[in-house]
Amino acid sequence: MNINNVWEILDGVPSARGAFTPENVLLSLLLAFVLGQVLAWIYYFTHAGLSYSRAFVQSLVMVTVVVALIMTVIGNNVTRAFGLMGAMSIIRFRNVVKDTRDMLFIFCGLAIGMAAGTQAYTIAIAGTISVALIFLYLHISKFGMHKPHNGFLRFTIPTHIGPNHPLTAILKRFCSSFTLISAQDAGFGSNEVEYAYQLMIRNADKNEQMLSELEKIQEVTNLSLTMQEVLLEV
Repeated sequence: MNINNVWEILDGVPSARGAFTPENVLLSLLLAFVLGQVLAWIYYFTHAGLSYSRAFVQSLVMVTVVVALIMTVIGNNVTRAFGLMGAMSIIRFRNVVKDTRDMLFIFCGLAIGMAAGTQAYTIAIAGTISVALIFLYLHISKFGMHKPHNGFLRFTIPTHIGPNHPLTAILKRFCSSFTLISAQDAGFGSNEVEYAYQLMIRNADKNEQMLSELEKIQEVTNLSLTMQEVLLEV
């Protein structure tokens, strides 16, 4: 038994896949529709962006079916393939896909539709399952997400602080690093100075303890801490 026979057994159709009967075409479109919905549900479940488009989710289903239909139209006819390429070149797609993840889902839909349309059913199903599991893993594991304990500390103090000030010692104890962003006079005839620090906190669970110790410094007023748990992703 050679490799071609093995693929014929797995796919359940002849390796030439030339028999595009109405039953086979209907099966290809139905499978593309089902797998397209699986892909769309995976996108819906793992979506974490600021903007969500219902039209895009529906398009994921339709692009899979349409590509499967295109592949059945082409069949094994090279002339049809070139003719279809010429017809498709007339279409102008004006919607720009800004998210690379959305573009990846479109490519997945194209690949699944091509596999279903050429009656490579095993490849279509196995590919959909593999892609779905990978997307679910990346979503559940939050792979690639950068979550530092990044915070902004603001307070007012009567005078400028020096390197040996008790406040600096407290920040060194709770933060891996801290950077002075601004130190400006409060104005309106006041001698107070408004400070703003960017902090990299070692343990966010100890934020209340850090604020409590900072509040013990009597000259410190208007104390506020703003946490930025997730960095802005572009």
